[in-house]
Amino acid sequence: MPQPPDALDAVAVRTWCSLALDALGREREAIDAINVYPVADGDTGTNLYLTVESAAAAVEAVFAAHETGTTVPAPADVVRAMAHGALIGARGNSGTILAQLLRGMAGVLAEAGDADHLRRALAEAAASARLAVAHPVEGTVLTVATAAAEGAGAAEPGAGLTAVAAAAYAGACAALARTPERLAVLGRAGVVDAGGQGLVTVLGALLEAVGGRAPAGPVLRAPGGTSGGTPPLTGACAEADPEGGPAFEVIYLLEASDEAVGRLRTRLDALGDCLVVVGGDGLWNVHVHVDDAGAAVEAGVEAGRPHRIRITHFAADRMRAHREPVHREPAQRAVVVVVPGDGLLGLCAEAGATTVLARPGEPPASGELVDAIRRAHAREVVLLPNDAELRHTAAAAAEQARAEGVRVALIPTRAAVQGIAALAVHEPGRGFDEDVVAMTAAAGATRYAELAVAERQSWTTAGICQAGDVLGLIDGDIAVIGNDVTGTARTVLDRMLSAGGELVTLVLGEEVPDALAGVLEEHVREGHLAVDTVIYRGGPRTTPLLIGVE
Repeated sequence: MPQPPDALDAVAVRTWCSLALDALGREREAIDAINVYPVADGDTGTNLYLTVESAAAAVEAVFAAHETGTTVPAPADVVRAMAHGALIGARGNSGTILAQLLRGMAGVLAEAGDADHLRRALAEAAASARLAVAHPVEGTVLTVATAAAEGAGAAEPGAGLTAVAAAAYAGACAALARTPERLAVLGRAGVVDAGGQGLVTVLGALLEAVGGRAPAGPVLRAPGGTSGGTPPLTGACAEADPEGGPAFEVIYLLEASDEAVGRLRTRLDALGDCLVVVGGDGLWNVHVHVDDAGAAVEAGVEAGRPHRIRITHFAADRMRAHREPVHREPAQRAVVVVVPGDGLLGLCAEAGATTVLARPGEPPASGELVDAIRRAHAREVVLLPNDAELRHTAAAAAEQARAEGVRVALIPTRAAVQGIAALAVHEPGRGFDEDVVAMTAAAGATRYAELAVAERQSWTTAGICQAGDVLGLIDGDIAVIGNDVTGTARTVLDRMLSAGGELVTLVLGEEVPDALAGVLEEHVREGHLAVDTVIYRGGPRTTPLLIGVE
């Protein structure tokens, strides 16, 4: 039998990730079955598995990219890759917290992987995870993480790596068994905390990686549960009010500064609950439960650049399905869209939307938007303002329409191409909430750009521009200064597609020749074979070119 390593080196970290992924794969369904907090949506095991899968893939990428032969990657590179992979792939409340735990550990283990550093790493992980959660609750994975750190810290002075890992695992197991005593919803359901169970599984894999053998004993369950089976859930679903909490889970990666994220935390905390913001160094993973998914995404847009946006409707009816079927009456629904040009006016009208034309320098007032909502003659309305400057105007119109008995969902689209993307996935036949989720996700996944002509010399974020220069604005900021429309458009497209994309939407202004469409379509095809391009004419009053990348 090989000797246990005296340090958590690159190979040991790789083994840990692999063992954790295998263990969560075996336990995924059982952990899903005991998921009753914070929302009984039965996906904690799956979310943890997907989070660790992303971490393991990042570790494998480091090994694959490293020089083959007698050397291996530096341990620091591997632990940082593990943490980064978990961050970008984190799913759900528990997965997001696990990502922060791994990030906290990586910051210390990058220095060294000996027993003393493992103690410090576990302590840092527990502390950083608590800071990431807006309102920490005892009896959850946070409690288990703290107990693991305390267990490792209480190990005998001079204890080796395996002994410290074993002490951490034992502390976590003991704390997990007590979670039903600390969180009432767990006690009523007769289960331990699902996120805590997942962390115990990950720590068990760590112990196996450094100690050479899997921890003995069955997977822990609270009294009344079973090992490896489905525990009783009658208390949880019957007593919880599925309509008492927010309707949506919103998760996205965010590129933003620390200062902007601080403001974002405050805003999201006021919008909903289960807020967890993890990460740092300019990249964050944001998780929150809200009723207004659009507002949560909009808050991210204001803080920085959100991407990989995922919005999940908790489907409260599914939680009650064992009691009685739920029947919905069909609802008359409409979409109200603000458009900047006659060409898009016709396009959106053909798609069945009620349109409001925004003239240059004359944005519509809230009264015009209310009139459009009334003209739609619908009980349910989705409002797409398609302009960041119209956010407050659209919100005021939505409030007035709601006072008149219309159910209005405001999706904070900031450009016409985002509105087009949202309208493309609109399906009146499905439930209102599901339709709003799909439209919000489509809009949020669409980056936007436009070309404009500088009217005078001025300072910009891309440098000094002269009158007549062609400006390329990406997500509202001037990113490119060019001499002509074609060259500037190519540069803007290349910058946008460098981050990936599946579909490019081009909206050409009235003065732009038809030939430009073919030139840009060919440019996209040459550099990005898997990307499709669609082209529309914006007509009068449209800027030279609008670009959307989904």
